[in-house]
Amino acid sequence: MKKRLSFKLMAINLLSFVMTLPLITFADVKIVEAPNVLASDAVITSNVKEKIIREMKVHITAYSSTVDQTDDTPFITASGTYVRDGIVAANFLPIGTKIKIPEIYGDKVFVVEDRMNERYKNTIDVWHPNRESAKEFGHKISTIQIIETGEN
Repeated sequence: MKKRLSFKLMAINLLSFVMTLPLITFADVKIVEAPNVLASDAVITSNVKEKIIREMKVHITAYSSTVDQTDDTPFITASGTYVRDGIVAANFLPIGTKIKIPEIYGDKVFVVEDRMNERYKNTIDVWHPNRESAKEFGHKISTIQIIETGEN
């Protein structure tokens, strides 16, 4: 009975999330032809400077938006935003902190917008879109870089 109830809650939360999304019609879509550029020919420049504030070794796990891995609002983070790629949960860093996990994700920047159960002290929990990919990620120990970004 409890499992059936949690699936109903998950379905209700998902429906509530979908209902908040803006309605997009074909009139809103603009099709643009991309130029024929090979990835090796592309040069990417950025106006953002990054400064590494601190590096530390931490436990890294993964979670997905299911009631048994979160609270009763699995699609809403502790900061009040919706879960999405690039979101992490951590208890030892302030909400809004930007981090990199270079050994696993290269230069990808993550933002702390969620919290974990209070028993997890030195752990980063990376959001994944589904349970299978979160389970596949497993548990790792890696160095994170706490970064500060600013415009040039």
